[in-house]
Amino acid sequence: MKVLVIGAQGAVGATVVSTLRGWGHQVTPACRRQAHDGGVILDLTASDLRPLATAANRHDVIINASGVENQFLARAIGEAVLIDISASGAYLAGLVENAPNAAIVLGAGLAPGLSTVLASELRSSVGDAIDVAVMLGSGEKHGRAAIAWTAGLIGSEITDSVDEGVVYNFREHRWFTGTSGKRHLYLRAGFPDQTLIGQRRGLHIRSWLTLSDQTATRALSLISRLPQLRGLVSKVPAIGNQDWAVTVINRRTGETRQVTGTGQSEATGHITALAVVTAMNNPPRHPVTLDAILGSADLARLPGIAIPPL
Repeated sequence: MKVLVIGAQGAVGATVVSTLRGWGHQVTPACRRQAHDGGVILDLTASDLRPLATAANRHDVIINASGVENQFLARAIGEAVLIDISASGAYLAGLVENAPNAAIVLGAGLAPGLSTVLASELRSSVGDAIDVAVMLGSGEKHGRAAIAWTAGLIGSEITDSVDEGVVYNFREHRWFTGTSGKRHLYLRAGFPDQTLIGQRRGLHIRSWLTLSDQTATRALSLISRLPQLRGLVSKVPAIGNQDWAVTVINRRTGETRQVTGTGQSEATGHITALAVVTAMNNPPRHPVTLDAILGSADLARLPGIAIPPL
């Protein structure tokens, strides 16, 4: 199997490359500015995507781990399968709108991705309210794309909110019990599971974010009310640990599923690599979410990911 990894020098992309090569697959790294390790240069911000189309013709799977969100990406890759790790609901919806018959796996990370799988496995009925509570390790250093994504949320509207009126990222809060048994402050955040699975299944999915360092979480809440300070996000030092967790809860039944690990980028890379292999064994005929090709039992076999069995 031949795989093209766009964004191969990032933390997630590098993990995908090393994992797939370790499994015996042929991988071509693609970077925006400088080719390395037998790779190619590809710039997804360019208006001309013909270089991508040329590269895609020589590969079975294209992974977008670059952080660049070009809604016309799937039109350029021909018959290849596209796996995109973006957490932006508007962008993922745009991919589907522009290529409704393309083979795409939407969201292959912690949220969406793991969160999508766990939410889909809850026993739920139409109209149920589902909470997706995401804890990220405040001690993990992130690249420019991840920092820019977080900064972009600050003070912005959650476009797929299930609530009446305007809901802004990081302003509403809720308390959830963490893996340690302690209650943690979570902030409302625009992870896209409502867009990906909530709308078509008649569920009301609300997503929440906390950082493993609660002081950093409170700082996000404060900055959300002063969006002109969003530039400070890139200057905040990595304080705390790298532990992460995703918890999904059905408010009506109380049923809860949880997954934990250490190292968000590494976990995302492993999930993406497994999605590649699974999608090639049974290619989707249209855009699908991660739960369509993987279950929690499959993901629990990955290193560093702990999911209690159903």
